[in-house]
Amino acid sequence: MLTVNRPSVTLQINLAPTDLPTAVHTVPHQLRQWGGQVDEVLFVVDLHRSRGKFAEGWEERLPGLRRLIEDCCAGHPHRRSIDVDYSWNAKTAVERYFFSGETMPAKDYRGAPFYAYFFALLAASHDYVLHFDSDMLFGGGSQTWMEEALHLLETRPDVLACNPLPGPPTPDGTLRSQMLRREPGESPAFRSPALSTRLFILDRRRITNLRIERPTAREAFGARLDGNPPFLPAEGVISRAMARSGLGRIDFLGASPGMWGLHPPYRSPTFYERLPALVAEIESGDIPEAQRGCHEVEDCLVDWTDVRPSPRSRLEKHSRLLLQRVRG
Repeated sequence: MLTVNRPSVTLQINLAPTDLPTAVHTVPHQLRQWGGQVDEVLFVVDLHRSRGKFAEGWEERLPGLRRLIEDCCAGHPHRRSIDVDYSWNAKTAVERYFFSGETMPAKDYRGAPFYAYFFALLAASHDYVLHFDSDMLFGGGSQTWMEEALHLLETRPDVLACNPLPGPPTPDGTLRSQMLRREPGESPAFRSPALSTRLFILDRRRITNLRIERPTAREAFGARLDGNPPFLPAEGVISRAMARSGLGRIDFLGASPGMWGLHPPYRSPTFYERLPALVAEIESGDIPEAQRGCHEVEDCLVDWTDVRPSPRSRLEKHSRLLLQRVRG
């Protein structure tokens, strides 16, 4: 239920054609968990193709992605979809709003979206934006979490963003996969000095005057090998701005049943086969003890043995991308 007199919120979900095999299961799940807590749902589709894993299945998956979004919007006037606009006028408007006119790259040093994140924030109808990538999974299902987050953002000037608890809660409320400072209160809550573009809610008016940032020399070298621009990810840019201003992010469970998030770190045939059942288990709270306190999907839920990267596989990836560039 939406609460009267609270700020309006846009739920904004980033999508690209390569996301389709995951999104067909995760996006309806995301709408079930969050659709009743927001005033607008905005799907933002990025058609600027990257390299490597961010470009898989581009042409063949686009029609299916369009159909998925149409189905999710049908019958819901507060849901809409737009494509990322890379025109000069659109890009200039985004650069002026967030970067004081500084020129923005389309992608970061990994080939992941950069401009698309900020375009999506500006395209939202409301200043408060709940953003997540299309692969995020959510348990708990609290329908009061948004109201709690907005109250926190409005009353804590030292907080830029809020997230649901990273991973299903442990019996004592501690985290196992992250080292974050505990916040006082009845509900498990933690403070982070950084932001992740996987998931956040914030007031976009508070992330202006950002700076385009460069990665480390090693990261820049890898970017050159892969044919990507040598710039930090969007989350790195915002996180550095947070550090300069002494701001933080609060991750919290909230009032029972709470809300928590999980991120699948890899893709594999096993993952796609497990995904429908995985969504059902997360929504029902059927979670093994080994997963509790962990923000990424662990082997107890999905066996990642055949896709977990090794130093050799990373070297092979860079070599393959370099060979593709040489061959043109």
